[in-house]
Amino acid sequence: MISRREFLQASVAASALYGISGYGNWGKLAAQQALTQDDLLKFDTFGNLSIVHITDIHAHMKPIWFREPEWNVGVGDVKGKPPHVVGKDFIEMFNLKPGSPEAYALTYEDFVSLGKAYGRMGGMDRVATVVKAIKADRPDAILLDGGDTWHGSMTSYLTKGQDVVNVMNALGVDAMTSHWEWTFGTDRVMEIVEGLPFPFLGQNIFDSEWDEPAEFPDYTWFERGGAKVAVIGQAFPYMPIANPGWMFPEFSFGIRDERMQEMVDEVRAQGADLVVVLSHNGFDVDRQMAGRVSGIDVILTGHTHDALPEPVIVGETLLIASGSHGKFVTRLDLDVRDGRMMGFRSKLIPIFSDVITPDPEMASLIDAERAPFKDQLEEVIGHTDSLLYRRGNFNGTWDDLICDAIMTERDTEIAMSPGVRWGASLMPGDAITREDIHSVTTMTYGQCYRTEMTGEFLKVVLEDVADNLFNPDPYFQQGGDMVRMGGLGYKIDISKPIGERISNMTLLSTGDAIDPARTYTVGGWASVNEGTEGPMIWDVVEAHIRKIERVSLTPNTSVEVTGL
Repeated sequence: MISRREFLQASVAASALYGISGYGNWGKLAAQQALTQDDLLKFDTFGNLSIVHITDIHAHMKPIWFREPEWNVGVGDVKGKPPHVVGKDFIEMFNLKPGSPEAYALTYEDFVSLGKAYGRMGGMDRVATVVKAIKADRPDAILLDGGDTWHGSMTSYLTKGQDVVNVMNALGVDAMTSHWEWTFGTDRVMEIVEGLPFPFLGQNIFDSEWDEPAEFPDYTWFERGGAKVAVIGQAFPYMPIANPGWMFPEFSFGIRDERMQEMVDEVRAQGADLVVVLSHNGFDVDRQMAGRVSGIDVILTGHTHDALPEPVIVGETLLIASGSHGKFVTRLDLDVRDGRMMGFRSKLIPIFSDVITPDPEMASLIDAERAPFKDQLEEVIGHTDSLLYRRGNFNGTWDDLICDAIMTERDTEIAMSPGVRWGASLMPGDAITREDIHSVTTMTYGQCYRTEMTGEFLKVVLEDVADNLFNPDPYFQQGGDMVRMGGLGYKIDISKPIGERISNMTLLSTGDAIDPARTYTVGGWASVNEGTEGPMIWDVVEAHIRKIERVSLTPNTSVEVTGL
């Protein structure tokens, strides 16, 4: 008798005739004619229920440029495995055609030239069109939001997330989980959650005083296609470490594998035919969790912003990665019978904003939310002659610019910019608006501090961040990329243990080796420490751009990477 895993693998092989992700259909058509909305939405309806997944929107409601990473290094058991494959290797692994729409959407290769052909991506009015089209085909499709939704734009900062909440409510979300939402603080999160028309899930959110589950639902239920579906929420586990714990002191988080197993067993005992985990763990953490917790059918993963055109299968669990910034929507169709998942078909739908027609109701709502701030958002601060991007394990040009601004405006020898993954790109020749600056800097603790650090302490900082990113055990990886350094170069050997990865630290202004005993002036932002003082980072960057007028960056060769 064929095992369940063999059945799932056979399903993948059979679906590959069409393209498991659906790219096979529209990719071939795109090579022959202009890409159309029908091509993007084409889907051979399958099974008896559909799940729609979006995640890591970071409050970006308008179409944007977004360059995928040039560096996404995997270590240990995941080295060379998706999502730790980029560029040409990614194109080859997933059998994409170089220069095609899907290659543009999923990799950084020829980003500028292909961007001229295929345009911006995303826009929640386009996402609304896609969601409505899926629901026209399958009216009871379940729409799930993986979190990092309310935070990340100028308007979300000014409205304390309310503009995005209004948009997501109108989109028809059925459940969500969380991460950066908590940086609005406990009071604001609770205020919003009380008004949500859907559950705010988190089986791993605990009351920090009593060390017991907090008041948020662990899971929620859906009856679809004759099947009973349980959706369990998993909030970002490292909240008090990666973000300021003083903003939400009432709660603790953590991965909580044992409790996740209890929740899976509990919903199974209550008759769940399908168990879905709506997670903000990050891909590698979810991959490891899938191997430790039995009985999960689908993990909808978020946090690390990975976009994969095919599911990754771990045992009998599907891992679905739907990208970020509204750039993709995943449709997952499932055949659920006799209390089990028997087969699936999925499609990562790229939101080409020049191809997909905006939903008029959602477009009007977004414009109304932005109207009070329109003049501030659209004010041109300067122009860029360089491609500005952030995403990747090491320095991106946006953070090079931010570090330059810090060193100039705060008069420091060295600058640090956090390795956050959110923020849109800009093409060479683009105007830089105030909204663009906020896209890569907005947060509720964005003070730009000026302090002193010894060379020894600077090495400790780099070693700690490197271990967070390159520890071979995913449960010790807390998300984010390497801290971006301005004025300081270094060598990193990824294969080494903590304390031995960083060497050849150099003060770039003089070429001298960093002296462990010497004190250096350092500027940075996004400190998790309460009471941090300094101007907001977006004001610092704006002042710098106004002075230089045009941004022109030279290639950054200050980080030497070895041990790959």
